[in-house]
Amino acid sequence: MKHSIKRQFAIIFIALMAGTIVLCWIINNLFLESFYTTRKIEAIEAVYNDINDAMNSGDLTSDIFEVELRKTCDMYNIEVLVIDSGANVVISVSRGRNILNSLQRNIFDRNRTYRLLQEADNYYLASNMDKMTNTEYLEMWGNLSNGNLFLIMSPLESIRESVEIANKFLAYVGLIATLVSALIILWVTDRITKPIMQLKDISEQMKNLNFENKYVSRGQNEIDLLGEHINQLSASLEHTISELKTANNELQKDLEKKEQIDEIRKEFLSNVSHELKTPLALIQGYAEGLKEGINQDDAESRDFYCDVIMDEANKMSIMVKKLLDLNQLEFGNDIVALERFDIVELLRNFLQSAEILVQQSDVTLRMEEYPPIYVWADEYKTEEVIRNYFSNAMNHVGGDRIIEIKCTRMGPKVRISIFNTGEPIPEDSLPHIWEKFYKVDKARTREYGGSGVGLSIVKAIMESMNQQYGAVNYTNGVEFWMELETK
Repeated sequence: MKHSIKRQFAIIFIALMAGTIVLCWIINNLFLESFYTTRKIEAIEAVYNDINDAMNSGDLTSDIFEVELRKTCDMYNIEVLVIDSGANVVISVSRGRNILNSLQRNIFDRNRTYRLLQEADNYYLASNMDKMTNTEYLEMWGNLSNGNLFLIMSPLESIRESVEIANKFLAYVGLIATLVSALIILWVTDRITKPIMQLKDISEQMKNLNFENKYVSRGQNEIDLLGEHINQLSASLEHTISELKTANNELQKDLEKKEQIDEIRKEFLSNVSHELKTPLALIQGYAEGLKEGINQDDAESRDFYCDVIMDEANKMSIMVKKLLDLNQLEFGNDIVALERFDIVELLRNFLQSAEILVQQSDVTLRMEEYPPIYVWADEYKTEEVIRNYFSNAMNHVGGDRIIEIKCTRMGPKVRISIFNTGEPIPEDSLPHIWEKFYKVDKARTREYGGSGVGLSIVKAIMESMNQQYGAVNYTNGVEFWMELETK
């Protein structure tokens, strides 16, 4: 991602860390030596005051004073020389150098060059370069309160060396600290931005009208509170879209309803009178035969007459029920409620309920394993379409006696198809199979009790949901299909 908040957080914090360390390193380079020098001057002045006080109090030659003096000189790398008026050494703390020559040069050599730092009544404090060793020293010389001459000196090279070491150490520590901090910051920002990225993915799916994913809230901070609000928004949007789709579907049906009502009413009356003519004639004929006593001594013939009458009456009852259902659909009196459900689960449940019928008919049923596919449709009416397709396949299966069910993704839609092996539908009959009471093979249709209304119900249901449907011939069978929206 070009502007990842995780990357921005990491860059900001790492830059702050590195900038702080670099700033400290620059300050060290610019001011640490001056700070050390100031501390060194303070230490030299403290040694001078201690020696002067000890001289005045008579403690100059005591063991305690000597120990404390040496401790201070060792701590600050200071050398001390005090001589009396007879050139006798009173105090000497040195590191193998003859500092008497330095004292004599400072006092008697008027041409000697040095950088004066402080000047008081009894002493001078200056920065001086030793030409023999090419070493710069801080030197304080002058008179104590009793008139004794003194020299206190300390090399500045040790200060510069300490500064250099401190800067190198700070640079190494800063580099390591920056790397470690970068890793920690990356880990922390990943923890912080992970729920934000999850919310981003959920909102992107909501943009595509997919409301299945929900944010798992831990209820710990503002991001979790935002996630809970996103979940509530998702549920509200899904409910609103469901209502809008239902309302839109009803509006489309209302626009077509007025034009279809008169035609449907006429067609319905015509078809009903035509379809009921044959079974009513059979019932009337066999009933008159029974009344006139035809074959009255033959019990088997009477039973046959009664069976024909009962069978034809049952067929009429089934056909009337289907016609009433079809009439409700075509007149638009049955509300289509569009909702979101898993079509794969619906297919599996239906096939499970039809398992006994499949086994009794010696049919091989095939359906691959599919992940959940969520569609927008009327769940009850969708199952009715599948039932009609499946019943049609069971009644016409032949050859290898295979029925295969498929779900195929087609962009924003999914196609559900039911294929059965057997004889293809004649090409001239294919456009008419959706018409009420149309029968390709009337003798076979009458054999399994078909009314010719099932596919008309499929047509009415699919058109009520404004979705596509159809049938395709193959060399070894027929496939019926329908399409449903997934978004």
